[in-house]
Amino acid sequence: MSHRSLKNGWLGRWLFATALGAALYFCFEGTASAQSSNAFTDALAKGPLYAAMAAFAGGFLVSLTPCVYPMVAVTVSVFGAGKSTTRARGAALSGLYVLGIAAFFTPMGVLVGMSGSAMTISPWMLVALAVVFTIMAASMFGAFDLALPSSINNRLAEMGGLGFKGAFVLGLICGPIAAPCTGPVLTGILAWIGTTGDPLLGAGAMLAFSLGLGIPFFLVGAFAMQLPKSGSWMMHVKSVFGIVLLVAALYFLGSAYPVLTSFARPTMAFFLASAGVLVFGLAIGAVHQSFSGSLSSKARKSLGIALSVGAMFAVITGLLTPERTLVWEKTSPEAARAKALGEGRPLLVDFTAAWCIACKELDKNTFADESVAAEAGRFVAVKVDATDDEDPAVVKAMQQFEVLGLPTVVIFDSSGKEAARFNDFVAADSFLDTIRSVN
Repeated sequence: MSHRSLKNGWLGRWLFATALGAALYFCFEGTASAQSSNAFTDALAKGPLYAAMAAFAGGFLVSLTPCVYPMVAVTVSVFGAGKSTTRARGAALSGLYVLGIAAFFTPMGVLVGMSGSAMTISPWMLVALAVVFTIMAASMFGAFDLALPSSINNRLAEMGGLGFKGAFVLGLICGPIAAPCTGPVLTGILAWIGTTGDPLLGAGAMLAFSLGLGIPFFLVGAFAMQLPKSGSWMMHVKSVFGIVLLVAALYFLGSAYPVLTSFARPTMAFFLASAGVLVFGLAIGAVHQSFSGSLSSKARKSLGIALSVGAMFAVITGLLTPERTLVWEKTSPEAARAKALGEGRPLLVDFTAAWCIACKELDKNTFADESVAAEAGRFVAVKVDATDDEDPAVVKAMQQFEVLGLPTVVIFDSSGKEAARFNDFVAADSFLDTIRSVN
């Protein structure tokens, strides 16, 4: 083995380990915060930059799965980057390949973002999403394969040919070839994009996903790196995806049926206990054991998955549970408005839903703030649960208060005149300044 080959091999392994660690951090940090699976995370609700990082991490992790990783060296050789006479040409060919991947996936984000703005979400849709995520998780654990016929895969791989055009075309058709492993993660990201109703944000998230998916192809084509050999570790990556997808399924079920989240407590003891269960579940085999092994291995993996999924869901639910909140009137918004006018008090109406991440952020970080709660005590406050937006009472209330999307917080002064309206998450300090100015 030459000195250059040895150097490239160690450099490739070092970069691989570093990137994998960063991807896992962003993936699980977002998941532990809110888990929209996928979804998958509260990271996606923290702003465009965080959403891009989470999508990039998802794309990179997909590139390490058995559907994609073994294709890297072969694909790079097909469009000619491995035989380039200069590193600049190799980088250009690899860059065009990644752009081809982006050209396939980015329009999906735009279309889903545009359709999502008119999409309604009801409990049965959340249950349907939970079923889809569970099926996808089963495929990650090896219950069945989602794959195109090999003849179609081979024909697609031959369409591009050599050169710049071939590199771009091969990237464009990378999506269908990699579908067995991109599908589960892609479903989570697209489901989240649909809830935002923002085509630009959808395009950005899918572009980031594409770049993450294309990282190994670019490194190999541009720098002639030697990546770690395929092996059982790729099945471990699929197990991680399966666990995350099951957590996402539980999250959707919890959104449809809040009774499933009533056990959560935002206390350190609860988090430590959940973390202990998670560590035990991983230790006994949630990731490293296999369903294709012995009966003991199958039992350990099943129990490990159940414990790990339950513990992660518990942590996420606990993080979303506010320690305190405002005193909400247990009545309709019309009755609350009449009460506010009769008593000469300002009115606060919060339209929320179990699936709305920004709504949960308001409950957790804004309404739970001590200063906000104290100042809001002079308001008549009412919360409208719009999880089932086909409920006639919900439809009527949303029409009366001109609510077009969630979250929506409407504030009226003591005379009944609208004083402020928020259509997104607002920090406690800004919200406090607003309600202080309302008579």
